[in-house]
Amino acid sequence: MKIIYLHQYFNTPEMIGSTRSYEIAKGLIKMGHEVTIITSYREKFKNNKWFETEVEGIKVHWIPIEYSNRANFLKRLNAFLLFAFKSYFKSIKLNADLIFASSTPLTIAIPAYFISKKKDIPMIFEVRDLWPDIPIAMKILKNPFLILIAKWIEKKAYKHSSAIVALSPQMKKEIILKNVETKKVAIIPNSSDLNKFKFNKNLSLNFRNKRLWLKNKPLLIYTGSFGKVNDLSYAVELARELNDQKSNTRILLIGDGYEKEKLIYQAKNFNVYNKNLFFENPIPKNQVPACYSAADLSANFVINIEKNWSNSANKFFDSLAAAKPIYLNHGGWMHNLVKKYECGL
Repeated sequence: MKIIYLHQYFNTPEMIGSTRSYEIAKGLIKMGHEVTIITSYREKFKNNKWFETEVEGIKVHWIPIEYSNRANFLKRLNAFLLFAFKSYFKSIKLNADLIFASSTPLTIAIPAYFISKKKDIPMIFEVRDLWPDIPIAMKILKNPFLILIAKWIEKKAYKHSSAIVALSPQMKKEIILKNVETKKVAIIPNSSDLNKFKFNKNLSLNFRNKRLWLKNKPLLIYTGSFGKVNDLSYAVELARELNDQKSNTRILLIGDGYEKEKLIYQAKNFNVYNKNLFFENPIPKNQVPACYSAADLSANFVINIEKNWSNSANKFFDSLAAAKPIYLNHGGWMHNLVKKYECGL
């Protein structure tokens, strides 16, 4: 079967970010399918034309569209709509038996819907985050007209899809509440490679020895976005509390995003910056296992808005794969797993 796989933020292990699409595409190829990824190239490039690569048997078509999670909502929306437009005209030229569209953003459903109709092929829609529910709940999406359009796109995507992939049980429940047939929705949560994340003493020692502030002290790590949804001010408050208790625990936040400068400013005001709270830039996925080998505890932080509890965090599964306890500051299905199996706080 020939599959067009639409995902605006496809990453290989040498890149920064989730590699879910890469792993799924590899799995589909092993099953004998032909997979073509349509994605965006987010770094600066010499031109804005499509180019093609092949990654372990996966054909990947890239269109340069600059994107940063530091950008404001309107700039990100512009990137979403531009990719939706360009990916449609690229995909329509390709032969396919199936179109697989992975959100976020929700706008990925637009080209997928029209390609599915034009080619008369089934569409599978993967829901990575509950859009537009989350930006509405967080008051990021406030314009009544944009809310109406977003809800209409969501409704069309669910109705037209032959199958829907939800990344958590809570997500499936929320989707079904939108008058979607239960049998139409499958749960395929995020996952992690047990072999890649197996404890490695050399990686651990090397990671710790490179950081004079760490050495053999207890370490709590967070790897991911520094966005509003993550609310990492919680980590700054935590560092202040640990400092007040004279704890020798160190917290390391690895990543980037819209809130980073604000968090550093807050950490300096609380007198914890580079004292027991440290910041580092994001790293490629294939370097992440070293962090987990060195860590004693890893964290998943989200803002205290219940809609976000349905999320299926990569860092949650990386922590479990590395056999490290996970620290959560929220409820939901991940909290229930931690409580049931006593594998974190």
